[in-house]
Amino acid sequence: MAEPLAERMRPRSLDDYIGQKHLVGEGAVLRRMIDAGRISSFILWGPPGVGKTTLAQIIAGKLKTPFHTLSAVTSGVKDVREVIENAKKERFFHTASPILFIDEIHRFSKSQQDSLLGAVEKGVVTLIGATTENPSFEVIRPLLSRCQLYVLKSLEKEDLLRLLQHALENDTELKKRRIDLRETSAMLRYSGGDARKLLNILELVVEASPEGEDVIITDELVVNRLQQNPLAYDKDGEMHYDIISAFIKSIRGSDPDAALYWMARMIEGGEDPKFIARRMVISAAEDIGLANPNALLLANAAFDAVMKIGWPEGRIPLAECAVYLATSPKSNSSYMAIDKALEVVRQTGNQPVPLHLRNAPTKLMADLGYSDGYKYSHDYPGNFVRQQFLPEELGSERFWHAQHSPSEEKLYQRMIQCWGDRFRS
Repeated sequence: MAEPLAERMRPRSLDDYIGQKHLVGEGAVLRRMIDAGRISSFILWGPPGVGKTTLAQIIAGKLKTPFHTLSAVTSGVKDVREVIENAKKERFFHTASPILFIDEIHRFSKSQQDSLLGAVEKGVVTLIGATTENPSFEVIRPLLSRCQLYVLKSLEKEDLLRLLQHALENDTELKKRRIDLRETSAMLRYSGGDARKLLNILELVVEASPEGEDVIITDELVVNRLQQNPLAYDKDGEMHYDIISAFIKSIRGSDPDAALYWMARMIEGGEDPKFIARRMVISAAEDIGLANPNALLLANAAFDAVMKIGWPEGRIPLAECAVYLATSPKSNSSYMAIDKALEVVRQTGNQPVPLHLRNAPTKLMADLGYSDGYKYSHDYPGNFVRQQFLPEELGSERFWHAQHSPSEEKLYQRMIQCWGDRFRS
């Protein structure tokens, strides 16, 4: 029985490799390393079917170094340690470190990833990881810091057409049939930039055609053969993050129509409504904030409504909230303020709390000056009195800067009234 078409067409050299010119084209970063005969550990991040495994195999063949493969789905810490021990022995016979390729490295647990650290740091193995998930979330920081990260892109239309033509002209099985490729739009749409899926579609269409007859490939034929929803939406993959990113950026950019479109893409793709609702709560606080404090209340109410009434009716409060958030005035002053405060804390460490702000539940603490000199705000006109609330080393450091939306302007003017010049800067 013949191998699947996608396996038969797997490139064996960079010259046959289609796509990813930004990495392996002439003069590109990864191509230069490969041509120099020495590579460092790296992780390939990209959607399925764009050539991550193929690229790792080509590199191993080009460098003529031992190549070990582990699947994060079936391998454990014991398997990792066995490969590392074998790699140590192989170093006596090869100048370059053996390559350890780990497919779906995002599925490795923390302990499994920890077991790689020493070998990668000492150069016992050169790690090539492949993942469809964002490594920032799925790969532990110490391992990520020891690896370069290269992002692979979905194949462009020209790449996919070139791949189709290459398969029709060179595959021994396909050349046995008379194939007329008249239309390609449906094949490209169903493939979603995935080379493996595209070749699988081509193979399915050809094999489903009667032996001895010409295979005339049209969009209608492809749709009839596949009978599936062409929407590309993987709730556990990169598309998941790309579409939610587009949704949030549409809200931030005050485009309610775009926000509704991306929400519809998520709904139609089967996204968890609670995930959409949670992200709108975050957006209400991060992007709208003090410019319209009611946005956070409405986002929370939409979340509660979805939990109470379920689906499909839950789409209505979600849509209402999305339109409200997109059309609201925007401010990220609170978001920027907390990030600046965190940065200062990391730079200045544990500054002592001023004595007058400390609690004094015991006589000893009172004798030491705890709480001494504290002014109770409600004892003063307007329930305000000036005093030092920040550590002395920070003086009158500013974190929150009003962005002067109509709602926020009132808060800003009150701060001017209370603190004067400190808030005019």
